Amino acid sequence: MARYIFVTGGVVSSLGKGLASASLASLLQHHGYKVRIRKLDPYLNVDPGTMSPYQHGEVYVTDDGAETDLDLGHYERFTGVISKKSDNITSGQVYQKIINKERKGEYLGATVQVIPHVTNEIKKFISNDLDDEEFIICEIGGTIGDIESLPFVEAIRQFHNDNGHNNSLFMHVTLVPFIASSGELKTKPTQHSVKELRSLGIQPNILLCRSDREIPQEERKKIGLFCNVQDGNVIQAINANSIYEVPINFKNEGLDKRVLEYFNLDTGKEIDLKMWSQVSKHVLDPEGKVTIGIVGKYTGLADAYKSLNEALSHGGIFNNVRVELKWIESESLNESNVFEHLSNCDGILVPGGFGERGAEGKIAAIKFARENNTPYFGICFGMQLAVIEMARNILDIKDANSSEFSNCSNSIVGLMTEWSTSDNNKEKRTEESDLGGTMRLGSYEARLKKNSKIHSIYKNDIINERHRHRYEVNNKFSEEFEKKGVIFSGYSPDGVLPETVELKEHPWFIGVQYHPELKSKPFEPHPLFKSFIEAAKNKTQ
Repeated sequence: MARYIFVTGGVVSSLGKGLASASLASLLQHHGYKVRIRKLDPYLNVDPGTMSPYQHGEVYVTDDGAETDLDLGHYERFTGVISKKSDNITSGQVYQKIINKERKGEYLGATVQVIPHVTNEIKKFISNDLDDEEFIICEIGGTIGDIESLPFVEAIRQFHNDNGHNNSLFMHVTLVPFIASSGELKTKPTQHSVKELRSLGIQPNILLCRSDREIPQEERKKIGLFCNVQDGNVIQAINANSIYEVPINFKNEGLDKRVLEYFNLDTGKEIDLKMWSQVSKHVLDPEGKVTIGIVGKYTGLADAYKSLNEALSHGGIFNNVRVELKWIESESLNESNVFEHLSNCDGILVPGGFGERGAEGKIAAIKFARENNTPYFGICFGMQLAVIEMARNILDIKDANSSEFSNCSNSIVGLMTEWSTSDNNKEKRTEESDLGGTMRLGSYEARLKKNSKIHSIYKNDIINERHRHRYEVNNKFSEEFEKKGVIFSGYSPDGVLPETVELKEHPWFIGVQYHPELKSKPFEPHPLFKSFIEAAKNKTQ
């Protein structure tokens, strides 16, 4: 029987609802339950694919080609459960579906309204496409009080009534701030947030109270009294030194047992979180350190590269080193100052991105890594720019560029107009196509050349990795490149699209067209990140 846990947030945004949901799911897995986590996003975009990373953070891509919220990355990393298109919905998708139905006359002339039509679509999403999961955790995006989230809050209120009160639980994440001038923790913001939630018809069963310090028992009792929540269900969520400590902290606070008690399930089993303890130890107390320079254009917001940060950390866990990230704004980089910025880096990484802004700075960083034998990892756009840099400076094609930037005569990187999907269908695009959803998205197969460096890293002839891009490297110069030691070592199954490139006479120089960071997990670091951090570690010795 499916049991539902609805996670809402109050007071301020970015309290860590996604991390809390993922950590609770992991604890329930340790108790032997099958879990699924879903995200309901109130914004009107159909998906985050066309949103600036400064607005939304990273766009996470699933195997089946959905562009989703970055919290789905937390869900996968903490549980190992592969997310699907059916695990993330937005207001935009809901309204698009309803308007399409209305245009087709499917409502039989009825007035289309938020209640019941919008809320019914949301309720369908919550319970659709399930496969004998015992717990479904649904995180509601935004903050209670936002006008955008009202239909979602109303939908979960209805779902709670429709599905039986014993089969669903409400967990509310709030903030208990410390006011330095008075030396006090303040419970009033939490009280007001719960009051707002209760005014919408939802009584939270568990409160997760974020704080930067211990919340005394008396304060928890006060919160419970004014919020109509049992004292024991007011759980403190103190800032952790590492996100991988959060499941341990929640277990110590008894969150998992409180959830199981609510559903009248056995709480006697003592679970072993040794694996989380080991991961946290490697993160917090490693034996060494490497510095990785990340040359990007969204360096002012860490969430823009969330999965990348975590994948690098996973590579550090495997190699027992702390990975210190040096963020370098690509627009400020050029050949005259590149040594100053990158000479103290043990490895250089250029991540995915779109657009010409900052591209020349990234190319300068790639040239520096290539000429100075610094380990280089290019991901998606980082691979494309690596090929452009080598075309300019190894093949001496001075006007080598991407058609994304200009109508250049030597288009090393060009717009894909047709490609095969993972289910062997043909996708087509023109210059006039919408930006949203018109990329090569999701998991695609690639064939690796034997005796290549990347083959030795994967130890496989065939790999499957997630893609998110509109442009592809043109392989028309592959023979000239190979003569100079630049090897396209991975191709799409039809042999048309280059998937990986590497430099033969270099300690570690690899570019990949896909996004390996999306499949890395703390207990199963991605092989490319393990190898890249190992190469950076070797450089320090």
